[in-house]
Formats: sequence, C-alpha cells, structure tokens
Amino acid sequence: MTRPVQQWGEPLDQARVAVLAVHGRGQTPDFMRGVAKDIDAPGVRYYAPHAAGDTWYPLPFTAALQDNEPDLTQALAAVRATLAAIGADGFDRRRIVLWGFSQGACLLAQFAVHEHPRVGGLVLFTGGYLGTAEVDATPGNPLAGVPALVRSIEHDPWVAAQRVHWTAEALTRLGASVDLRIDPGDEHVITTEASTSAAALLAGIPGA
Repeated sequence: MTRPVQQWGEPLDQARVAVLAVHGRGQTPDFMRGVAKDIDAPGVRYYAPHAAGDTWYPLPFTAALQDNEPDLTQALAAVRATLAAIGADGFDRRRIVLWGFSQGACLLAQFAVHEHPRVGGLVLFTGGYLGTAEVDATPGNPLAGVPALVRSIEHDPWVAAQRVHWTAEALTRLGASVDLRIDPGDEHVITTEASTSAAALLAGIPGA
C-alpha cells in the first residue's frame, strides 16, 4: 500500500546521501525531521514515509508476527516502495541509509534481518526485530560491509535491552559491522551521543 512520503534536506542535484527515515508509533515524519536537525549531517536528503494513523502495526513488536498482520506486511511494502523511489531519484543502494526510531527502528530491523538490503548503512534507535522467534543467520554474510549503528536505553519502557542485544547479534551474524551502545536510563529518548554517531556514519558514506 502506497504511503505519503515527506522529503527534506539537500536538493537532489546536490545530495550526497539519501536517508529513508521511519518514524515511531504515534509519531509522524515531522518527528524525524526534528531529530535530523540534531544529527545535522550535511549533504543529506531525507525520505520519510508516513504510517496510516501514525502507527505501522497495532500490537507490540514482540507479539507473534501474524498478530500484527496485515499491517506489518503493508508497512514493509511501504519501506520497499520508498527505497525504490529513492533509487529512482538517482541514489544507488550504497548511498542510502535506513534510519528508524522506536517502532520505525523495529520495522527496519525486521526488514534488515530478513531481506538483507545492501545499503550504505543502518541506524536503529531503540528497536529490535519483530516476533517471538530468534533470527537464524543466512549463509554468505549477506550484510557484509554494511555499517549498523544500534542505540538504546537500558531500561527503556517499550523496548527491552535484551531484544536490542539479540538484534545486534543477528546483524553481526549476517555480516554487518555493528556499533552497539546501550546507555543507562529509563526514558524513551534519542541521546546526543546517538545523534552524533549517526552524523559520523552519514559522513562516512561515499558520495557519487
């Protein structure tokens, strides 16, 4: 199902990197736009799809996959469609970074561990793959060379640190170069360190 996509940042003819930005539950692309100002990475164009009703799927991300259907399938389709639109704008996969927060990070973690997109990078702020089962590694290291920045808070009220660890381990088994950090605290927030590290990852993506 097609979702509206908000765009901002550098003009197409000047952008070095494209970021597919996926918001969390109860949020809109405007939230990601605000955080992008904190990241303050130059040369970046952002593409942010908007979930129907501001929510990508109805139940917690740790529920059985079938219990979040058909919304989950539609949400993943929106990610694929936005990724294709970014490609049509002239960005090859090596110049695209997938970035999500909260429910958006969960959605992108699910996309990454099952569909293995060979993109320029992953930025997952407080999220983990969906479902009740652990993720099996795929032979051949399909995410080899993909940098993955994974950040969360130790006692986040919505996302358990253990699932964040498991997600980082799954990405590592798939070949990604994972930078994991879980800071102390009990708030559902994006830290200054996370934003700074995301800016560094974006700065390291080769241009055209």
